Amino acid sequence: MISVVVPIFNEEENIFPFHQAIANALDTTHEEWEVVYVNDGSRDSSLSLLQELQANDPHVVVADLSRNWGHMGAISAGLKVASGDAVVLMDGDFQDPPEVVPQLIQAWKDGAQVVTAVRRSRQESRKVLALLFPMFYRVLGALSDYPIPLNAGIFGLMDRQAVDSMNSMGEINRYLPGIRAWVGYKTGVVYYDRHDRAAGEGKLSFISRIKYAMDAITSFSYKPLRLCFLMSAISCLTVFVLGLLAIFSKNQIDAVGFGVTSAIFLLGSFMFLCLGVLGEYLGRVHDEVRRRPLSIINKIYTSDALAVEGELSFEEEFSDKIARVA
Repeated sequence: MISVVVPIFNEEENIFPFHQAIANALDTTHEEWEVVYVNDGSRDSSLSLLQELQANDPHVVVADLSRNWGHMGAISAGLKVASGDAVVLMDGDFQDPPEVVPQLIQAWKDGAQVVTAVRRSRQESRKVLALLFPMFYRVLGALSDYPIPLNAGIFGLMDRQAVDSMNSMGEINRYLPGIRAWVGYKTGVVYYDRHDRAAGEGKLSFISRIKYAMDAITSFSYKPLRLCFLMSAISCLTVFVLGLLAIFSKNQIDAVGFGVTSAIFLLGSFMFLCLGVLGEYLGRVHDEVRRRPLSIINKIYTSDALAVEGELSFEEEFSDKIARVA
């Protein structure tokens, strides 16, 4: 069965047309399916519309959260509720096109355990965000210690094994595209053109997007912490240059100035070095607090054949090879 998880927050204009579109798309796959709508504390009529939808369509599952927990909170709840062998994550505002979902499912059938939907182009009526999104992905690509597919949001598919791995992780400040890449497994990519919202306004505030960007950087990069080591090295190099200038300067006033400046940079280099060491320890504390597993097992291969009376043991069957090795 295929599960589609859709977080909903004040989307009353889009609920019925979106469900019709996603139902039509899923029917073409000839698979059993369900759509898990997660009502994230909506203040409009979204919950009542979802309940009406569920009463008329047995494919619909509605998870109503106790309050507004935010985008990642709603997605995490949906992943726990979804029971499918593969789970598709997408937004319910038509920015993630429902007609792309069969392509994700086909990539899964072809063997991919995680299918990432990567934006080939992006329509965005909010001009500020249209400028900021490419900048963010460039910064994330430069800073990340782990390869994360860029131009990819939550839209994508994970099979049950990948979903279970993600559900087992205890960290709270999540950047889902990063975690989806971090858990590994065989990955496929589907390219699509991201649309603008079909109706209504975007529900994530600018501050929420800034926090999401910070979660992405701090969850998958130590480079900001290690910047102190770089600053310390630059300061030491500056001390060396200023020291040479002070020694070989023919003007006494310039020599004193270079000497004082080099002393200041020397003190600064020690401070940056201490901050860098502290940052390394802080980063390791961060790892321990997140409690990410050291490894994730994809599959264990064992032999189903049991030794029976009359069959050769391993030593007997390969005795000649063992003897040659000995």
